[in-house]
Amino acid sequence: MNHRQSFILHQAQTTHFPLMLEVAFADGNYLVDVSGKRYLDLISGISVSHLGHGNEAVKEAIIAQLNKHQHVMVYGEFIQSAQTNLVESLTALLPSNLNSVYLLNSGAEATDVALKLAKRVTGRSEIIAFKNAYHGSTHAALSLNSEEYYKQAFRPLLPGVRFLDFNDIIGLNQVNENTACVVCEVVQGEAGYIPANLDFLIALRNKCDQMGALLVFDEIQSGMGKTGKMFAFEHYGVLPDILLLGKALGAGMPIGAVVSSRNNMMLFADNPILGHITTFGGHPVVAAAANAGIKELVRTELIQLVSKKEQLFRELLSHKAIKGIRGKGLMLAIELDTFENNLLVIQKCLSRGLVTDWFLFANNRIRIAAPLTISEGEIREACEIITKALEEVYV
Repeated sequence: MNHRQSFILHQAQTTHFPLMLEVAFADGNYLVDVSGKRYLDLISGISVSHLGHGNEAVKEAIIAQLNKHQHVMVYGEFIQSAQTNLVESLTALLPSNLNSVYLLNSGAEATDVALKLAKRVTGRSEIIAFKNAYHGSTHAALSLNSEEYYKQAFRPLLPGVRFLDFNDIIGLNQVNENTACVVCEVVQGEAGYIPANLDFLIALRNKCDQMGALLVFDEIQSGMGKTGKMFAFEHYGVLPDILLLGKALGAGMPIGAVVSSRNNMMLFADNPILGHITTFGGHPVVAAAANAGIKELVRTELIQLVSKKEQLFRELLSHKAIKGIRGKGLMLAIELDTFENNLLVIQKCLSRGLVTDWFLFANNRIRIAAPLTISEGEIREACEIITKALEEVYV
């Protein structure tokens, strides 16, 4: 049985129309299929491979850690240099109130842990999230999804979740003395890359302070340089009480992280003891890769070049079918008219050697989540392919 047959027959599927690209290897900003055809990767594994594929520094860190040890103990018991190096590098980039890191396996798990932590800190149970936000698909994270279509088959979910309109200051009046936390993406991801407004985030911070609720920023998708800053909240000067990270933090390896104050985090240590436990969170090989990825971002000028690359995308993507381009940095969404036409464009791009995708809550938009390593020439190549695909669909 070949790999394609095994994929169809034995690997659980999430749609009836997978892209079916059979990857032989990946190198730099390209994927290569089993026939040798190269595909420019415009979505970097959905905002994961921000340093491209096969970054040498990350590979060297992985190999070095493999030669030391892999899993030796559940998280938080043994002192492991791969973990301590990572949390030291990460907290050095963050404000002083975000000085304690819990390393996890994924962004969704980070969401779950943040909700537990907020309830533990405040003694409250109500959670506020925003419409069209996406924080993961585990049970607790799914509870923060406003779209009933994605929830209806899995109820009952967490009670006490209230949904507000993103960027609506008036709606923030619903934050009250029962609210444990407000969970907010600084750039809404699956809504089609919608950045928060500055006045909205300031009002949200003030309202949380007024009501004693914790402010949780989900930067699982927007963190690690994608918007032109290491973290998107740096554009606004508004600080969270809890920060969620994942995706690109692992530099291609699976990871999640919850960052808060040490005082908050120590609440997991008693009443009950082991308030949150994980076997593989902070896996040393993953932690070594993540630390190498951070050092690469600090060492290079990749983040400083993001705004220039964004501008080039915006200049080159000009076609009558494009209704607008939303987003910030290398988190961009090209708005078309319908999901059906969007799928056709995506398929034609794939046939021409360009990988892109759509959004859960904005399926008429083409996703651009290019690796930070994308070159000017590759941006021109990508825009030319997209334009030709649009010309074929919108004749």
